[in-house]
Amino acid sequence: MQDANEQADGATLRERVQRLAPSPRCIADTGLGETLLAELLCKHLLDAGALDLPRMASRLRLPGIVLDEVLNGLRQDGRIEVLGQGQGQTLRYGLTERGREATRDALQRSGYLGPAPFAVDAYRSLLRLQTVHASRVDRQAIREAMRDVVLSDDMLDRLGVALNSNRALMLYGPPGTGKTFIASRLIRLFEEAIWVPHAIAIDDAIVPIYDAQIHRRLEDDATRNNLLLGEGIDRRLACCLRPQLRVGGELGMDQLDIRHDPVARLFHAPLQLKAANGLFVIDDLGRQRMPPEQLFNRWIVPLEEREDFLNLGGGRHCSLPFDVLLVFSTNFDPLDLADGAFLRRIGHKLHFGHPDAQAFERIWRMESTRLHIDFDPALLAYVLNELYAPSGMPLSPCHPRDLLNMACDRRRYFHGAGGPRCEDLAWAWQNYFIQHETEQGERPWARAASASSHFRCCSDSAQPGSPTTGSTAV
Repeated sequence: MQDANEQADGATLRERVQRLAPSPRCIADTGLGETLLAELLCKHLLDAGALDLPRMASRLRLPGIVLDEVLNGLRQDGRIEVLGQGQGQTLRYGLTERGREATRDALQRSGYLGPAPFAVDAYRSLLRLQTVHASRVDRQAIREAMRDVVLSDDMLDRLGVALNSNRALMLYGPPGTGKTFIASRLIRLFEEAIWVPHAIAIDDAIVPIYDAQIHRRLEDDATRNNLLLGEGIDRRLACCLRPQLRVGGELGMDQLDIRHDPVARLFHAPLQLKAANGLFVIDDLGRQRMPPEQLFNRWIVPLEEREDFLNLGGGRHCSLPFDVLLVFSTNFDPLDLADGAFLRRIGHKLHFGHPDAQAFERIWRMESTRLHIDFDPALLAYVLNELYAPSGMPLSPCHPRDLLNMACDRRRYFHGAGGPRCEDLAWAWQNYFIQHETEQGERPWARAASASSHFRCCSDSAQPGSPTTGSTAV
């Protein structure tokens, strides 16, 4: 894969980010108003009681030279006072009564208490600079990323082409065919460092962006400097790996726009903004709380114009680059979910079907290795000939993992240790699939003991409490 962190001019992404967002040396360099910074600093003083300059710098992620300018304005306004010297002979600051009253008023307007936000205009430039679409995926990279996945060469190449297209991707097919598993591994192709603001300022609204549950923080040694010196990349940006965010049936329309919590007086960023410059997977498409048409309509303009238009309420709007690798995954027929206008904007629609016997064996071998059990071809033959063939159940990539895990659970329960046998897998089969009761017939594990000798499986005697009524798998 071509390294997205280095361009033709030889500059790394870190160097280009530092040119775009160097550590500020005055209030004007932050792109923020003095009132916003003063109110935020006073909130921290109210929260902590008293702070010295290094602790302020750590809390607000701003260098001391900028904070000195803010402190001077607050002292002239009579909102802060010097409380004496702290450790290291640094001055400690606290709020005056006037400052406390003004800060309580500020908290009624905004409950945000965190690092200083990044200006929204600079954030637009940052999103474009770090675009997830800058990387080029090649055949070697896609095979390395999917090294623990059983896929045909044709499907691997189709995935690689789709990822290079800068367009959305839809994975569809029957349940259990590996769509979610594949989607979750696409981020391996984009494991690069980017810089994410702790929050952004849109006029007087502060919207948190960094989310510890989504953004995997990196230690960026090149930007770990003395906060008082004002060197390196702006410390309001956190160095992280490109994010991966996956949502399913719980997704609601309110999560796709900026939300305001009137109780906490906080804004919440939409999910696609938290996934910006990364991978955004919408799983179980068609099972969300809103009709598919409503969800698709939300994406038509961003997919077409690469710009997302967000509503902050009160007549305030903001547009930001729509820079995510958007992946849809569904068990439904795409034609039942969306019209041609939307499907055209997706571009690549990849169908995942049931594997053949050869691919199924490769998956079975991989799962056996993962569970630290020996691969037994006779055991697999029993499963294929005595369980799948009579029932007509199609092979599925998720079955080896689930059946082997359940069979191992039973083996540990009755015998404490050892690899699974035929009757264990027959028992797992009967408990994994939904059963229809029949008037006659026996459970598969009741036949396993006699069949095991034919398939050279070591079977044990029937265990107490084994069911005996007949059923067929569906």
